Amino acid sequence: MQQVALQWEAQGLVAGVDEAGRGPLAGPVMAAAVILDDQHPIAGLADSKQLTALKRDQLFDEIRAKALCFAVAQATVEEIDQLNILQATLLAMRRAVLGLRLPPKLVLVDGNRLPVLPMRCEAIVKGDALVAAISAASILAKVTRDRWCDEVEVHYPAYGFAQHKGYGTAQHLAALQTHGACPLHRKSFAPVREVLAARAEHSALPVAQRPASCRVEPLGMDALL
Repeated sequence: MQQVALQWEAQGLVAGVDEAGRGPLAGPVMAAAVILDDQHPIAGLADSKQLTALKRDQLFDEIRAKALCFAVAQATVEEIDQLNILQATLLAMRRAVLGLRLPPKLVLVDGNRLPVLPMRCEAIVKGDALVAAISAASILAKVTRDRWCDEVEVHYPAYGFAQHKGYGTAQHLAALQTHGACPLHRKSFAPVREVLAARAEHSALPVAQRPASCRVEPLGMDALL
């Protein structure tokens, strides 16, 4: 008998793609691509933002166990500052799709913008609530980024990343004012850019002329450990 290789491309595999972390003031933007297995359906898939953290964690493990394949990728803080957040997000999406073990015939992307890819792509507004594969991708991206925030909390505890996940909450903005920006912050984002500019301006003044609130030096890695 002659072996026949499975032609996955001919099966019309569909990948769902979504991102997490466009809005935060710090950290990378994550993207995930998922090809689900119709023979192993996953109940409860939905937009990750509509799920509890516990439910996301449960689905995260189930998606990884049951999907035909998946990949999670990122664009770094440096790439975000260099390219802008939209282009960095599309770059992360491209990396996720190209990282799939099986090449999809069709890629469905949440939102209204598409990454550059060598296969057919379609953008679906609110796709994370409408398409199961996109919902799965949103969960993988969200949980991966949240866990990254929990990990960096150990190195930068003054900023509270584990609580606000990098978003511009009152707690985060207050920490920025007190401690300045750390290497994880996106310098191109207005609140961070303004803090950096204010500190640069005040650092140019003689110490006696600086407002008391601006005499606190930014905390470095060693100071935060």
